Amino acid sequence: MSLVKRNSDNLFPSFFDNFLSKDWMDWNNFNYSNTNTTLPSVNISESSSEFVIELAAPGMHKNDFKINLENNQLNISSEKKEEKESKKEKYTRKEFSYQSFQRSFQLPVELVDANKISAEYKEGILRLLLPKKEEAKPQPAKAITIN
Repeated sequence: MSLVKRNSDNLFPSFFDNFLSKDWMDWNNFNYSNTNTTLPSVNISESSSEFVIELAAPGMHKNDFKINLENNQLNISSEKKEEKESKKEKYTRKEFSYQSFQRSFQLPVELVDANKISAEYKEGILRLLLPKKEEAKPQPAKAITIN
């Protein structure tokens, strides 16, 4: 880590201070947010009939997730607490673990059929299927006759 002197006259100090003070070779916290919490990677794809959101969350169970939709905003969150205790003849060891995250996505109200959204958790991937409304799906070509 390098030391950086803050220049109060600088109009844009945050970018340069962050750039210069960051240890770019320290990859330990590469997948962490500024609050040292993990943020799962997300893939979003679109087909002609649906959107698919895949969230990487290995080591969890489907009951660890909370998914809700409010005002066209899809919120996916998880909170997992764990406490382990081992007692031996001369010592006691306690370990606490806490993980949480929240991801939010603004859904296009004109495209997604909110009543048909489904989710499944399998092999470390939380997969949400967001079907498109019928009027948003591509329609087959229609021949128009000339009168």
